[in-house]
Amino acid sequence: MVEMKLFGKWNFNDVVVRDEGLKRYISLNPIYMPHTSGRLVGKQFSKSRMNIVERLINKLMRSGQGTRKVGGRFIRGSGNTGKKHNAIKIVEKAFEIIEKRTGKNPIQVLVDAIVNSGPREETTTIIYGGIRYHKAIDVSSQRRIDFALKYIALGAFSNAFNSKTSIEECLANEIIWASNSDTKSYAIQRKEEIERIAQSSR
Repeated sequence: MVEMKLFGKWNFNDVVVRDEGLKRYISLNPIYMPHTSGRLVGKQFSKSRMNIVERLINKLMRSGQGTRKVGGRFIRGSGNTGKKHNAIKIVEKAFEIIEKRTGKNPIQVLVDAIVNSGPREETTTIIYGGIRYHKAIDVSSQRRIDFALKYIALGAFSNAFNSKTSIEECLANEIIWASNSDTKSYAIQRKEEIERIAQSSR
C-alpha cells in the first residue's frame, strides 16, 4: 500500500508531539492535499479533527489586522482572503524552504513551533462590586493552538508586508524561529508578553 504523504513529499508517521496536553488537539492524520472543503465547519470542537497543516493554511487566509498594529505596523489589504489555493502554495513553498534549511521534516518543525508559541497563561477581566480587575487563568489546550497558529500567520504577514522578502520566506522564518523558541519570532514575543502580563496579575 502506498504511504500517504503531504503534497507527496513529507511523512506524518515520524512526527511527534512533545507536549502531552496538546496531543489530542494536534491532528496528524495522513493526507495528501490539506483541503477538507468545509466538511468540519459549524461542528463544535471539530477543528481539533482537522489536520494541523490545513489549520495553518486557513489562518493564512486573512486580510490583515486592520485597526491594530502587528510588529509595529498596520497590515491592510486583500491578502489571501478566500484564496485557499494561494495559501496552500505558500505553505508548500515555505515547507520546502524549512526542509532545505533545517534538514528536518517541516511538519515536525511546525508542530514544535506550535508547542513553543502557545501561551500557557492569560488574563481575564473580572467585575466584582463595580470594580474591574484582571486575574490570571490557565489557557485550554485548544486555545493554545489557536493562539499559536494566529501569531505564526500574523508574524509572517507583518514581516512580508511592504518588504522585498516573500511571504513564503517569512513564513518559513517564523516557523523555524518559533520551533527554536527564538525571540526573533513574533509568536514567541506575543507568548512571552501574554504570560508576563498574566504573571503580574496573579
